[in-house]
Amino acid sequence: MAAPKQAVVGPLVGAVVQSTNSTHFLVFNSKTAELLSHHQVELTQEFPKEGWVEQDPKEILQSVYECIEKTCQKLQELNIDKSNIKAIGVSNQRETTVIWDKLTGEPLYNAVAWLDLRTQSTVENLSKKIPGNNNFVKSKTGLPLSTYFSAVKLRWILDNVREVQKAVEEGRALFGTIDSWLIWSLTGGVNGGVHCTDVTNASRTMLFNIHSLQWDKELCDFFEIPMDILPSVWSSSEIYGQMKTGTLEGVPISGCLGDQSAALVGQMCFHEGQAKNTYGTGCFLLCNTGRKCVFSEHGLLTTVAYKLGKDKPACYALEGSVAIAGAVIRWLRDNLGIIKTSEESEKLAKEVGTSYGCYFIPAFSGLYAPYWEPSARGIICGLTQFTNKSHIAFAALEAICFQTREILDAINRDCGIPLSHLQVDGGMTNNKVLMQLQADILHIPVIKASMPETSALGAAMAAGAAEGVNVWSLKPEDLSTVMMERFEPQIKATESEIRYSTWKKAVMKSMGWVTAQSPESNEPTMFYTLPLGFFIVSSIIMLIGARYISGIP
Repeated sequence: MAAPKQAVVGPLVGAVVQSTNSTHFLVFNSKTAELLSHHQVELTQEFPKEGWVEQDPKEILQSVYECIEKTCQKLQELNIDKSNIKAIGVSNQRETTVIWDKLTGEPLYNAVAWLDLRTQSTVENLSKKIPGNNNFVKSKTGLPLSTYFSAVKLRWILDNVREVQKAVEEGRALFGTIDSWLIWSLTGGVNGGVHCTDVTNASRTMLFNIHSLQWDKELCDFFEIPMDILPSVWSSSEIYGQMKTGTLEGVPISGCLGDQSAALVGQMCFHEGQAKNTYGTGCFLLCNTGRKCVFSEHGLLTTVAYKLGKDKPACYALEGSVAIAGAVIRWLRDNLGIIKTSEESEKLAKEVGTSYGCYFIPAFSGLYAPYWEPSARGIICGLTQFTNKSHIAFAALEAICFQTREILDAINRDCGIPLSHLQVDGGMTNNKVLMQLQADILHIPVIKASMPETSALGAAMAAGAAEGVNVWSLKPEDLSTVMMERFEPQIKATESEIRYSTWKKAVMKSMGWVTAQSPESNEPTMFYTLPLGFFIVSSIIMLIGARYISGIP
């Protein structure tokens, strides 16, 4: 019997997408940008204390190997030869901090996630050391001093984990964001693994000078971080090393971008003024500002967008970061139990078509852009006896849209030219109710890529375009046209403004719930207001639901 005929395809490029909730490996045709195969694994998160969010670096690494193996098996079933994969790119959750032992390859502590809040007292102590008339941290990094970024997480680990302190003293410790941990492990680990990061991930550590594109000694001294544990910084598109184990052994890893920069590239926002919004665990709106750093006066971050080659210029972006977007739907599912699947939120919201005056501020990790208010906590307000789980599901989706509106307003004020439309991507864009709500609340068209995994596409493009790989052209005339779906506003601007102003009133009520943490106990002195409040809210919801089902008036 003749062997099955191999499918004829062009050079392929793989992309590892390591996000907060899952790991994904996807394979693209470099000539058409067509997605050929993929596999995804959901990850666990650990919450050891209130406000703490951790992940197991070994589970993350194992999930990458599993996704690569399973995707290659699927390619084989499609009669596509895995040897056509010429390069691999990495897109990763940013800021999440890992420290490991370079002699054993073992993590020295769990990964401290970007959402983690344990460092609030660290931030407050550090902020007292910054002169009021010379915020050198923000001028060098483009970032506000916040629990969000890696430097304060690393400082906390060095202060509190004896095993890490000992490894640093003995010269065994390596630090990195998730990209560094993965690339070091995939390229050999203890047997010659490459300890590196790219400019986009480095720019989120608060130790990196975004002007010189180098680790900054003054910043490292300020945070008391030893520079010898830091990875070397490379561009976003060059060969870092080869895969040393697994089914793709020998394939170069040649692209690396923080997930939001990868999505900007995948959306092909290569021109100044182009913007995209990604809906994942959080929500991240980036606007390309070209080769110049634009510093925001309205609560946005200045960050490195990409540097697509060793000898290519760095491009920058203004970014608005929202901590909780898709995570609020997961919270409705896992914590309140009012939905069984994330998809069910769309169904419930569609049934009622309104929140009926209910507003949800999902400030589980404080408020990010444009407020940067760590004392805020989540609230649900405007409840009546008529409110049911469908209204709350609608309010949760609406909250994502209102947060995006706040960031878009800030970008419009900083740039001076209002955006005429918004390009969107990410898994949540499959929710049509959410997309229509977003168009209504922004009152501009929302344009969705038909392939929502644009961060994977961006990582693949960077890897395929790298010198020495050269299978993906980034010339404008060669870029494949991505099919788009368009959502037009369907409500009057006045209605949109009324709902938005009520939302902002609710935001003000969410602030000031938490005081500073006690450095001795690492426990917040007023944290218990929130869990009790949410317990009461959830009890009311369940009571109303029970009365409704049983027919009690």
